[in-house]
Amino acid sequence: MTAFPLGFAPPIFAHPRLDTLQERARACGKLRVGVVYPCEEGALGAALDASEQGFIDPVLIGPSALIRRIAADLGRDLGGIEIIEAVDARSAARSAVALAAAGVVGALMKGSLHTDEMLGAVVGRESPLRTARRASHVFWFDCPNYHKPLMLTDAVVNIAPGLMEKADIVRNAIDLAHGLGIPNPKVAILAAVETVNPALPSTIDAAALCKMADRGQITGATLDGPLGFDNAVSLDSASTKGIVSLVAGEPDILVVPSLDAGNSLYKSLVYLGGAACAGLVLGARIPIILTSRADSRQSRVASCALAALTARQFGG
Repeated sequence: MTAFPLGFAPPIFAHPRLDTLQERARACGKLRVGVVYPCEEGALGAALDASEQGFIDPVLIGPSALIRRIAADLGRDLGGIEIIEAVDARSAARSAVALAAAGVVGALMKGSLHTDEMLGAVVGRESPLRTARRASHVFWFDCPNYHKPLMLTDAVVNIAPGLMEKADIVRNAIDLAHGLGIPNPKVAILAAVETVNPALPSTIDAAALCKMADRGQITGATLDGPLGFDNAVSLDSASTKGIVSLVAGEPDILVVPSLDAGNSLYKSLVYLGGAACAGLVLGARIPIILTSRADSRQSRVASCALAALTARQFGG
């Protein structure tokens, strides 16, 4: 077996569906976004790039002297961009939540603070952005080997969700699909096998989610599961196993049983499959652009475009 060389990078493919998404987002006009503690070059540079490409109007929240110094190191001009002073990451997160609650910004973007600091402020017990819905993350992919955009949830926030948490995870992804103009998305609930097996709790949860959809507890989509990844995305695989499904081979959304499974699948699609991706945290009153330091600049900017395209459904 040939090992990947040091410095391996994802394959380079054209991503026409991402281009289309960004064109649609640009046509919506800039979304005012609170960028929380953009105190390293990647975070600040991505926000400025997203602004220059017509997706967001950033409000930078953090220590102004440090932000200006980083911008100078990048050779970037902050003229005309509002900066709101905050001495540290936690105070920046609190200020951002207050701005969002007041309607000053329509989305928040994570800068260089820790994820738990960001989400703790957004969905904490006293947060005005908290809703009855469980917060969850949805990835949107342009996969070169799949015939349409594909969403994946939850690979970032919920570690080992139970049935009711999974129901909210599914509802959040359905809402995003609706915001993207997919009126009845097809949702594949993934497990290791496509039959219900009491030894695999993920298969029982998948079956229960589908029955919740049958009973109107989850609406606005067509669900099927449990499905293995192969028979979820490949009609040939499903046919070989005798699976009759309205979802097999055509899912718009893949729902994974745990963060371990989802995170591995996400990274496989990007690093070996050449997929381009964007992602949002949903379930709060506004969308959250939650990127990682390891994310590419393309992914960070694409996440801003995804927020700009869908935030209006939140009233942002």
